Amino acid sequence: MGLLTFSLTGTGFILIGSLESLRSSQTNKLNKNPCPFYITLSIFSSFIIFSSLTSLFNAVTSNDAVGSSLQLQTIPIALLFLFHSLLSLFFSLPSHLLNLILTFAFSQEFLLFYLQRKDPSGVENRYYDLLLVPIAVCVFSTLIELLGSESLSSSSVAKLGRGVGLILQGTWFIQMGLSLFYSSFVAQGCDLHLVSKGNYSLRCKGHSEYHRGRAIATLQFNCHLALMVVLFVGFYSFTCAKIGNSVNDTLRYKPIGGEMQSFDNSVGKFSLDSDDDNDEIKDANVENQKLSNGINGNHSNH
Repeated sequence: MGLLTFSLTGTGFILIGSLESLRSSQTNKLNKNPCPFYITLSIFSSFIIFSSLTSLFNAVTSNDAVGSSLQLQTIPIALLFLFHSLLSLFFSLPSHLLNLILTFAFSQEFLLFYLQRKDPSGVENRYYDLLLVPIAVCVFSTLIELLGSESLSSSSVAKLGRGVGLILQGTWFIQMGLSLFYSSFVAQGCDLHLVSKGNYSLRCKGHSEYHRGRAIATLQFNCHLALMVVLFVGFYSFTCAKIGNSVNDTLRYKPIGGEMQSFDNSVGKFSLDSDDDNDEIKDANVENQKLSNGINGNHSNH
């Protein structure tokens, strides 16, 4: 059951992150359709609430106070995300207000996993610590969009960063489900101790097994980071090839001939002759003028 829940949660994060990344690649604000993103976010938040309520009921029936408190912390966070998605769908509110709600939601999620220490000797704590990295990316990206300007470039960069953070959360949730609940992926010398559906711990036999389990978690996270870099480079290349780099219009290619032509039209023609040549031409014109005046005077005397 834990593997299925973590896999569905990770898939939801990946889907939401992909939609957020696609929103950042739109070339025009008018072309951005936020409905699919917010509908998916509302469905995903509802799933998290339902799963947390199920785990809460299981913890209550198992007389597990720790499991009950953990689910009571998760439900308000999911409600914040659901509240944000519903407000965005049905009301035309300022973007700063919506981003403020989203910042609070990501910050609470960060604190949830930062303070979650059910068992100090459990290897799962290392997985929670590494999960803080993509959550922090989402927090900082949302803060950039909240405190930054409303320009298209600033909003696109923030959405892209948040999308990458959400996708990394999704892949890491799937990895946690495999590493904690699937026996073939559990570190050697470690076993899962399950108190209730939401209260579990991965304990190792000795000190060396414990450190090996933590090192394996770090290695797995590095592989996920490398995968994200490859996906990001591929997505960015595809976007630039198909849609065009519209994040900054000043980076677009402009023909040099067109720039020179506009400069010629605005300034006018110019000569590369030196000032000395111009002075010589002026002196020659003056002498020619004097000579013509002298000839005209001689004709008049005759």
